Amino acid sequence: MILVRKRIELINWILDEMKNPDFFICEVIETRMNQIIDKLNKMDCIFEPDPLDSELRILDWILYIVCSNEIKKFERI
Repeated sequence: MILVRKRIELINWILDEMKNPDFFICEVIETRMNQIIDKLNKMDCIFEPDPLDSELRILDWILYIVCSNEIKKFERI
């Protein structure tokens, strides 16, 4: 249930970010993913990263879905 909530939260975050036409959404997602990776790398405990790891996997899935659609848009032009 927690993962579903997190997925919904991240999808809503992406949708809010997409409202701003000045941002390239793929870069925004990648930046957030890099921030999570930095946090994971700084952790000492092997059990702490699980929520961050889950968030990273969800963002990776969102990045693939959103950015593959962005690439298709540019190919049509």
